[in-house]
Amino acid sequence: MRVGELQVTALTDGTFIARPRYFGPDAVSHARSDVFDRAGAAWLPIGSFLVRAGGRTILVDAGLGPQLQQLPEDMYLVGGQLLTGLRAAGVDREEITDVVCTHLHADHVGWLFDEQAVPVFPAATIWFGAGDWHHFVDGPGEMAPHIERGLRGSAQLKLLDQDTTVARGVDAIMTPGHTPGHLSVALDGGPERFLLLGDAITCPVQLEQPTWHSMGDVDPALAERTRERLWQALADPRTTGVGAHFPELRSGRVTSTEPRRWDAAT
Repeated sequence: MRVGELQVTALTDGTFIARPRYFGPDAVSHARSDVFDRAGAAWLPIGSFLVRAGGRTILVDAGLGPQLQQLPEDMYLVGGQLLTGLRAAGVDREEITDVVCTHLHADHVGWLFDEQAVPVFPAATIWFGAGDWHHFVDGPGEMAPHIERGLRGSAQLKLLDQDTTVARGVDAIMTPGHTPGHLSVALDGGPERFLLLGDAITCPVQLEQPTWHSMGDVDPALAERTRERLWQALADPRTTGVGAHFPELRSGRVTSTEPRRWDAAT
């Protein structure tokens, strides 16, 4: 898709197999058949986005990497496809100028470094929220040892503690709660605005079911306030958006706030 002069390509590294428990007790007691299949699973993508902006080639989120990760409650993350998607888009690893990680959960940083902590995208500056460094690298958050070593040894990091311009028309905006330093990416195309939401909103059903939260939220109350702020932004007719785990990576926008309604792009 195009957002003004910016070109955006949705990529997937694999699949997030979620269960109602991921979204909290209200989702367990009111599981929706439009979200979960007959076996009680939601098959969601592990999404990344390639943004071409004025000579820069920006990757938003770096997937899980070539691994399978089992989560509690019979949930799974299965990665490994991001580099294939980049090749299909005609992009070599060396062409990536920037990687913007919405946060440092495993399914957003897996392709930053290989198992020897060597950068997978050697020319890229890595952008992420400073709060996530304190939580995941220096604090209690879980992180693969080779990713931690790579981050600690990198001279190409940009740690953000406020809204920041990454490139012309590409801004990182602070959207904390899911993690302390979570950020989203706003693409400004003149009359159009496009939001790459990361995990600030996990699934569009959370608009209609605001009590559905996320098992991964570090600060659930702040995450809920951030979701509500983003829903209001997506109610602007010029604004569309997509999250890293939205079904089929389909973008959309809020078309009604009373009653609440989300319409995916066709």
